[in-house]
Amino acid sequence: MDKNTDILVDISMITVDKNLPQQERLIEYVRQIGNPYRFKCGPYTFTAVYPENGIAFEDCLRGAVT
Repeated sequence: MDKNTDILVDISMITVDKNLPQQERLIEYVRQIGNPYRFKCGPYTFTAVYPENGIAFEDCLRGAVT
């Protein structure tokens, strides 16, 4: 895993037009975040890890942008 957090996007800086259809909101979010599995929020770095038999990543994102 890359230890360089300077290249990560701060999620608090992302804005998505809520008037867009759901799929376009999701696409815009991923376009802005770059790596949805690793990002910053202020001084904190987050790394998303999902178990093989857990909820699908797409379902998690849908819940975040609806």
